[in-house]
Amino acid sequence: MIEIRLTSEAFEQDIRPLIKSFFPREDTTVVYGDTSATTENIEKRITGKWREDGFSMTVEQPDGTVNQREEGQVSFSEHKLFRDEVKRAVYRMLERETGHGLPWGTLTGVRPVKPVLERLEAGMNPEDIAGFLQKEYYCSREKQKLSLSVAQKEKYLLDKIDYKNSYSLYLGIPFCPTTCLYCSFTSYPLSKFGSLTQNYVDALKREIAASAGLMGNKKLATVYFGGGTPTALTAAQLRDVIRCCREYFPLEQVFEFTVEAGRPDTITEEKLQMLWDEGVSRISINPQTMNQKTLDVIGRMHTTQQIRDAYETARRIGFDNINMDLIIGLTGENCADVENTLREIGKLSPDSVTVHTLALKRAARLNVERERYRGREAVEVKDMLAASVRFAQENGYFPYYLYRQKNMEESLENVGYAKEGKEGLYNILIMEEKHSILALGAGGATKLVLSGGERIERSENVKSLKDYLERTDEMIERKIAFFEEYRDLL
Repeated sequence: MIEIRLTSEAFEQDIRPLIKSFFPREDTTVVYGDTSATTENIEKRITGKWREDGFSMTVEQPDGTVNQREEGQVSFSEHKLFRDEVKRAVYRMLERETGHGLPWGTLTGVRPVKPVLERLEAGMNPEDIAGFLQKEYYCSREKQKLSLSVAQKEKYLLDKIDYKNSYSLYLGIPFCPTTCLYCSFTSYPLSKFGSLTQNYVDALKREIAASAGLMGNKKLATVYFGGGTPTALTAAQLRDVIRCCREYFPLEQVFEFTVEAGRPDTITEEKLQMLWDEGVSRISINPQTMNQKTLDVIGRMHTTQQIRDAYETARRIGFDNINMDLIIGLTGENCADVENTLREIGKLSPDSVTVHTLALKRAARLNVERERYRGREAVEVKDMLAASVRFAQENGYFPYYLYRQKNMEESLENVGYAKEGKEGLYNILIMEEKHSILALGAGGATKLVLSGGERIERSENVKSLKDYLERTDEMIERKIAFFEEYRDLL
């Protein structure tokens, strides 16, 4: 246990993820203010004291012996500067304490490419941006190079579309065949909630109809059906949702229409043919791993052969933009397992591959039941990532988007790789917060990018399936009121 003792709640959300990155297997607790109370069974105490003109940070043993110390002279009123100086001080202390750094330095946020892209768009040269990443965030050379490569690809693609005067449409389908061991998304297994799929389709269609016109004169650029697993619905139900969208939104003009087919055990030739006939241009078929023993452990009730069969059927029907998601760091896997997955994926040759590093959120079963799986954690995760980079380079894939999450194995990242011309535009647009997203369905988070990107406002639907079905009208009224509030800024 690591105790974090702070003068106040200020900067806790910045410091705590950084500390967890250095000590990923340790639990943390936070104590505020001057108090003699102490946490039992702590191994270290990290103390931050804020003053009007600066701060002090220490790493201490349980008995109060100071291992590391950092001081800073900066005005507390300059919030961003104070925060950044504190994060750098924490990083320097913990680097000395642990004897190792972090590949992304102090960059603990979701969007590490965003400041790089902003500087590229402002005309800063890549060498100066690399220097900025090192000085500001202590970012490693490897990650400087990666983030620059991704940002340059994003800029090239975004320059082709009028993203400032357009928006994307997201529809969430929160059903899955089963809930995977690592999953914390809004998803409901069909075995328990399958009887509600038609009710959900009916409610979603009402929200679709009510949302038409909310974006005013902005043009629809991309459409994305996510989840859950959209193909958990029947072919008829999914067709019904798509046709409802087409009735109220100009789907014929979009650059990209993606449906997460996701789980191979939900994919049939009938569904794939329907998606093709309805104009879907991009799908994902997500194995996560090509090792059957791992699929069985994580609760994906399908075989590796079903993955191959679904992929080959999609190709035969005509899909020429297929993504496949992989996860490194899965329970019980080592680098050899990941290399096997990459070999099998290479034989299929999808148009894009998204490599996720496992990130366990609080609600995931693998986290809730972690004692049950202790000792079966993945090993060699950095080697797994290196293997995926080699795979991409050797097979003609280029990194085009990147994001990070809290509690990622080895403090690494998720990277989307694609062959030329097969990049997922929606992924870039939502990750870099470049334009507004109209999100419908349970858990949908509508995001308005205003004032040239200087301001972002959000309106979220309830995540609970039961609440969404009971409160659909409330969600609709809330969304309409939200758009009315910001109508003049769209």
